[in-house]
Amino acid sequence: MSLAVGAFLLAAAAAPAPVAVPYAEVVEAMRASSGYDRLATTNGGRLQSDVLLRLARRARARAPDGPPLLVRHDDWFRALLEVTGVAAERAPLYAVLAHRYGQDVVADHGAGRVVRQVVSGPAPLLALSVTISWPDGPGVPQEYSYEDTTSTPHVEVTDHRVIRYRLLDFGDMIAFEEMEGIAGRPTTGALGLLFKVLGRGRIVEYRLAVAPSGVQVSRGRAKKGFFEVATTVTVQPDGRAERGVPADPVLRALEGRLQQPLDIRYAP
Repeated sequence: MSLAVGAFLLAAAAAPAPVAVPYAEVVEAMRASSGYDRLATTNGGRLQSDVLLRLARRARARAPDGPPLLVRHDDWFRALLEVTGVAAERAPLYAVLAHRYGQDVVADHGAGRVVRQVVSGPAPLLALSVTISWPDGPGVPQEYSYEDTTSTPHVEVTDHRVIRYRLLDFGDMIAFEEMEGIAGRPTTGALGLLFKVLGRGRIVEYRLAVAPSGVQVSRGRAKKGFFEVATTVTVQPDGRAERGVPADPVLRALEGRLQQPLDIRYAP
């Protein structure tokens, strides 16, 4: 056995089995994620990161080296309905599909099991390794797609059966790094014409920062073969999204923060 393979197996063995988060804690964490429309598709990444980081902070306070957290798909969907007060038939499509396909979330927060080394840039205050998946089996779909028509341009998103990413909290920015299993393409506007030629791009990075006003600035990076596209989007608290950033010094400063390079080595 090579040293590299041995190190990988040791790292894998070090992570205990995930433990399910009680439904009441999911509700509490989601209820505390306030100040924006939790039902808007364009706020989905913000809600997911808010809830997972809040649950991880609480778990680390109990046991810094504790087991990964399991958030069951049914608990997440029921919590969303309870916190927002909407009926299941009025839930956003992205949430309905995640529930229908049974996408459970496993978030590993264990110290030393996520970040191995910060080569340059600030160290994250909290780092998670996140896996979102539904069970495999004969005839099980390997992906699904939906279109978000609340953003400009409209965006088609494809979720694969297994999604992985590193979720980093820097205090002034949230970063989704080493993303795997999510693809997307604009379906309207100039970018829509470009991606009609290129096809769907793999989303490899997504970062967001929130101004005191509650306005979110996010920046995503997608790859398709040798091509790479990076886009910055401004999202209002109600979910309305526009490509680019307006001439506001606070929002422009957030955009600059999102563009700063990171060089982090991760555990297997």
